[in-house]
Amino acid sequence: MAFTYVCTGFPGFLAAELLKDLFRTQKVEHVYLLHLPHMEKEARTRLHDCLEDPAVDGGRITLITGDITKKDLGLDASTAEELKQNLTHFYHLAALYDLAVPLAPALQVNVQGTREVLRFLQVCLRLNRCLYFSTAYVSGKRQGTVYEHELKHSHGFKNHYEFTKYEAEKLVQEYQHRLPLTIVRPGIVVGHTRTGSTAKFDGPYFILNLLHSLKSLPVVPYFGKGRARVNLVPHDYVVQAANVLTHLPAAEGKTYHLTDPHPYTARDIYYHFAYLYADKQPHLTVPLAAARPPLKLKQVRRKLGIQKEALDYFETAADYDSAQAENDLASSGLYCPDLFYYTQPLVHYYEEHKNNPAKHVPIL
Repeated sequence: MAFTYVCTGFPGFLAAELLKDLFRTQKVEHVYLLHLPHMEKEARTRLHDCLEDPAVDGGRITLITGDITKKDLGLDASTAEELKQNLTHFYHLAALYDLAVPLAPALQVNVQGTREVLRFLQVCLRLNRCLYFSTAYVSGKRQGTVYEHELKHSHGFKNHYEFTKYEAEKLVQEYQHRLPLTIVRPGIVVGHTRTGSTAKFDGPYFILNLLHSLKSLPVVPYFGKGRARVNLVPHDYVVQAANVLTHLPAAEGKTYHLTDPHPYTARDIYYHFAYLYADKQPHLTVPLAAARPPLKLKQVRRKLGIQKEALDYFETAADYDSAQAENDLASSGLYCPDLFYYTQPLVHYYEEHKNNPAKHVPIL
C-alpha cells in the first residue's frame, strides 16, 4: 500500500533528509512539502538538491505554500481539502530551533503552530500516523535520569526554545487519545555517520571552531571541568529511526528518546576532537565562568560559531533513558552508533567545508 505524506519544516535540513530516506524505504503515493511563502526559492533549491538522490521521484512531490500558525495551516481552500481527504502520514518538524530565540515568536511558531497542526489533523479522514519532532531537552534543567514516558516537571528551562517545545509537547500529549501520534525526542543532532555532512557548524561544532582558532598555540587548554555527558546523535540515525517509528504500529501513542545510550562527557569529546583535528593533547583548565564574558561580544560568538546559550548544554547533568526506542527499533536493526565511531567523518567534513559551509536554511 502506498501512502500520502505531508511534511512541515521544509526546506529545513532534517526535513530534506527525511524526504530522501522516505523514498528509499517506503511506498510513496505522494509527498506534500509545506513551506512559508517567503521561502519558496529556498524550497525549490532544496528540492532540486534532493532530486539528485536517484531514489527521489520529483513527480510524486508537491511544494505547497502555507503557515502552520494559521487556520488550516494557511493553505488555500482546495489544497486544504485535498489533504484532509487524502493524507495518511504527517511529519511535524516545523519549529524555531534557535537557542537564542525570543519568547514571543517561539510561542507563536512552536506552540501555536503545533496547536493548529493538531486541529487540522482532527479532520483528516485517512490519517494513519502523525510524527511530532520534539527534543530531549524538554527536560530543561532536570538532572539525573530522564525517562521517555516523563514530561511534566517544575525545574525550569535554559532558554525559550526548550520552554516552548515543552509546552508544544504537552499539547501533543493532550491529543494522544484523539489522534494516532508518535513523539520523538532527538538529542543534539550532528553530521552523517559516513559523510559527516551537516547543515551548519553550530552547537557542538563550536569545539572545532575553537580548536581552529587555538591550534597554532603551543598549549590548548580545557574549558571547564567538562563532567556533564553531552548527548550527540547523527542525523542519519534520527531520520531513519523517525521513518521506522512512523510506520510501526506499536509506536502509536509512544514517546521515544532518539539519544545516545552511552554518551561521552564534554571533556572526553573535547580531548578526542583536539587529537583528531589539531593533533594536540589539551593541558591546563580555563574555568568555564571565564569563558562566558567574551561570548557576550557578537564578534567573538561569530568567530567561534557559538551562541552563549550553547555552553549550558555542556553543563547539564541529565541522562536520557532510551530503552523504549532501543526495544522498538531492534527489529529494524537500527541503533544509535558510538560517537567516536563517526567523529573522523565529522572532523573531515568540517576541514573540507569550514570556510564555505553548506548554506543553512532555517526550519520555520
